[in-house]
Parts: sequence; C-alpha cells; structure tokens
Amino acid sequence: VRNYDIIYRLIDEVRDALAGLLAPEIIETYEGTAEIRQVFKLSKVGTVAGCFMIKGAIKRTHRARIIRGGVVAWQGGIATLKRLKDDASEVREGQECGIQLAGFDDIKVGDQIEAFSIEERARKL
Repeated sequence: VRNYDIIYRLIDEVRDALAGLLAPEIIETYEGTAEIRQVFKLSKVGTVAGCFMIKGAIKRTHRARIIRGGVVAWQGGIATLKRLKDDASEVREGQECGIQLAGFDDIKVGDQIEAFSIEERARKL
C-alpha cells in the first residue's frame, strides 16, 4: 500500500508500470550498402566478399542483409571487416573492403550487402 500526496505522482507511477509491460519498440536504421565485386574462398577462414562501398558506411558492429535480385536472401551479423588486409572498424563510401558474414557462405558476385543497426526503446504511454 502506498500513500500519495499529489495525484500526478500516482498517475505517473501507474503509467510507468504499464509501459514496462509493453514490448520494446524496435527501430531499424539504414547505415550503408556495399556491392560484392569478387568472392574469395579461403581454406582456413571461409568465404570472404570483396566489396565496394556504394552508399553510407559499414561498421563491424552493424547487422547485415544480403540482397540478391531485389529479395533479402540472408540476414545476420558481420564476422570480420577488413580494409587492405588490416582489420577495420568502419569502411566509408567509395572505399573497397573485405567482409565475412557470420554463418553465411553462399555469397555471389553482384549481391549487395545492406548494413543496418537495431535500437530498442522502451515504449511510453
């Protein structure tokens, strides 16, 4: 049992409690697009996509999706991101890079890798 001097505090507390019961709002933000120009199959590493950044930027922490023929073929994370044989945290528009996708090796020349980030926000009433 709680006592309140001001009715507005009661209303705010009930509103916050109800908002906590709602599922969080998921916001997806587009970050960049890379075109796969060459595919490298390495015995110890797996399949690496040689890419050229068309738009935006890709960071290692972003999520990625493969777009093949206008359809999403796969969605997941980026395992490695390289720029000139060195690990890179970010690759910007107009640069070339090597991208290895986590758990996906069916990469083809001409596919596009679209990078995006996901943010979860608590809903408010």
